Amino acid sequence: MACADATAEQLPDSFPGKVRLVEMSPRDGLQNEPGRIIATAVKVELINRLADCGLNHIEAASFVSPRWVPQMADAAEVMAGIGRVPGVRYAALTPNLKGFEQALAAGVDEVAVFGAASEAFSQKNINCSIAESLKRFMPVVEAARAQGIPVRGYVSTVLGCPYQGDVSPQQVASVARELYAMGCYEISLGDTIGVGTPLQAKRMLEAVAREVPVARLAAHFHDTYGQALANLYAVLEEGIAVIDASVAGLGGCPYARGASGNVAMEDVLYMLNGLGIDTGVSLDKLIKTGFWITGQLGRQNGSKVAQACGPAQPLLGPS
Repeated sequence: MACADATAEQLPDSFPGKVRLVEMSPRDGLQNEPGRIIATAVKVELINRLADCGLNHIEAASFVSPRWVPQMADAAEVMAGIGRVPGVRYAALTPNLKGFEQALAAGVDEVAVFGAASEAFSQKNINCSIAESLKRFMPVVEAARAQGIPVRGYVSTVLGCPYQGDVSPQQVASVARELYAMGCYEISLGDTIGVGTPLQAKRMLEAVAREVPVARLAAHFHDTYGQALANLYAVLEEGIAVIDASVAGLGGCPYARGASGNVAMEDVLYMLNGLGIDTGVSLDKLIKTGFWITGQLGRQNGSKVAQACGPAQPLLGPS
């Protein structure tokens, strides 16, 4: 039986007509993959396949110490190996100036810095306070801007923290404001452990939007409690037009016990197709890519849409 695509409905006026999808799997999806080190050729092939799906914003690597993140030790080799597609932005996480310099030499199109809205999480994750982390990012942002390279800012634990519990919307707004004022062109709001619910997501966004324009915000929601799509619908309704996701739901957080991967890109795309929101991404190709990479990793595909369709099922309707 063929796999049906979502039927597009009339889009409410409050929703964006177009959404930019940011694919996180080559970095956030693979960096904590347990067991063997993933071959550089596999990472390169994944990025190339994702670009072929129509994704035009891919976080391809992380320039961090291989002692802390062994899976990202070949970041420069990955960047050198990919087939650059015109119009596709290949980004990398660069937590410090050394990482930025390595990323610059590798020819990245964009860099990102990663902060937290929770003091406890910041201490556990990067061994410093929120204020100290922001000071560390300043030289990276200044160096990137001097080179004409855009900087994206991430705020993690925006809907809850594994160590302190609740995180106030005002604290999220404060960190987002600092990153935006520092020069980050876009702020991605991350529910790192996937505990948020739709009303909570709306209230968090309302607080942040008082400090940073909604047009400069993105949603990065994990699906630990099965709430990610509902939360995304809630913030789409408020005007969010950029969504981070990961093919096959790859990823997770080593500092958040039980946190599953990012919401699956296939599931997000199916929902957006049903809303009639334009993304320029092929769901059919994306499903095939998800099964390819999970086959390479020897793990189950975490996308509900992919599981419903199966690896060889053609899609009915527009993809």
